Amino acid sequence: MNVIRLMNLYGTSSNEFFKARIDILPPGTLLLPCEGEGRNAVYAATLNWQVFAFDQSEKGREKCTQLAASKHVQVNYQVADAMEYNFGENLYDAIALIYAHFPAAIRTHIHQRCITAVKPGGIIMLEAFNPLQLNNTSGGPKDETMLYTLKMLQQDFNNTKIELLETLKTHLQEGEHHSGMGDIIRLVAGK
Repeated sequence: MNVIRLMNLYGTSSNEFFKARIDILPPGTLLLPCEGEGRNAVYAATLNWQVFAFDQSEKGREKCTQLAASKHVQVNYQVADAMEYNFGENLYDAIALIYAHFPAAIRTHIHQRCITAVKPGGIIMLEAFNPLQLNNTSGGPKDETMLYTLKMLQQDFNNTKIELLETLKTHLQEGEHHSGMGDIIRLVAGK
């Protein structure tokens, strides 16, 4: 049987921030909205997390399935739109939004659904681009309203315990679509 290997545009290694955070947590249930090609989902599954992920891309799901098979793990991956996905209530020990940029009209709603979906005592992690990213060529939305600011995330997650909220400049090495200097924002919030 011939297996067609699909190129992963963001690499196959997990995001460094995600890896650093997930490595110190005890395995449990994890939701990864807008997971794309599955690099973070597969990494978490290798650590015995029960991983649920979704994205709008069928190709993303195919790439995740191939990567998971190569690591001998399973990921519960659905093709779904963030506005239509059933996040549920108090289901997950952790939720990670890694470069999950939403239009301003739905951003707060999706973030609130994540807060509802995480269990009490659970954690939400977020890494995304901030507006300074518009000056860089290392990826991200070109629409400033889809880039996140400290104030924006403070408001969206105001009913959580924000443990970390920072912006920083970093060198990205996450496949060909996230490569070079990047202006990012990070959040860790507990429920």
